[in-house]
Amino acid sequence: MKIGIVTDSTADLPAYLIEQHEIKVVPTILVLEGKEYADGTGISREEFYNRLPSLQTPPTTAAPSIGDFATPYETLLSGGCEHIISIHAASQLTTIINVARQAAKEFPDRVTCIDSGSLSLGLGFQVLAAAEEADSGLRSALEAVESTKKRLQVSAALDTMEYLKRSGRVPAAIAALGGLLSVKPMIELKDGEVKAIGAVRTTKQADERMLKFLLEIGDMERLAVLHTNAEPRANQLLNELMNRARKSIPRDILFVNVTAVIGTHLGPNGLGFAAVKKG
Repeated sequence: MKIGIVTDSTADLPAYLIEQHEIKVVPTILVLEGKEYADGTGISREEFYNRLPSLQTPPTTAAPSIGDFATPYETLLSGGCEHIISIHAASQLTTIINVARQAAKEFPDRVTCIDSGSLSLGLGFQVLAAAEEADSGLRSALEAVESTKKRLQVSAALDTMEYLKRSGRVPAAIAALGGLLSVKPMIELKDGEVKAIGAVRTTKQADERMLKFLLEIGDMERLAVLHTNAEPRANQLLNELMNRARKSIPRDILFVNVTAVIGTHLGPNGLGFAAVKKG
């Protein structure tokens, strides 16, 4: 059975992996100063983060349309795929998966939509797991996704809670945490929920805490170091991990400046990671 893989641009997958596994990526929408951009087109991630703090009107985001999903579904099915696995950003944080499910109704029993419960490479690693097992059949691919989801850890240290607060996508208790004495809040994304896991006063302390979380994971199957235009911090975290890790870490570690559609809600100068523990 030939299986097609579809996701959305919040998966943050590098272009070479998308091409290698023939993954169809549906772009989400960024609305910046009244202009709509398909995620990844028209403005670079670096330019977006540089402009973000000075924007008079906060940017917003939107899900793709039903047609945006129906088109790749039709392309894959008419091109020889017998089934499609469509994996998307956490339903608690966005309507993307709901739109994908609406589009899937046009192709009864031929599209399986999955809520990843995550974002960025937390989603992307589930997509990769499906793609790598696709040749082994639908059941194997779905089991690989579920296994990856169970072993996933996604954490981040934000420079400020301002952007997350105004997005309205965090519980009030977590939003209040970010207003205390300009602390650096740390969050975890688990099963679609954003949870507070601590707060520190300085960037250095935040970086040390991120490293501590990584070192506590143990052996890792996959790892992505994530940042929102904070490449020096991300490089330092990776270097410290390589120097201090006593457990197995992946040979191919991804290094990703998080897409603008996610960064809109996190703000610049954030640092985080997505890791999959070894089974």
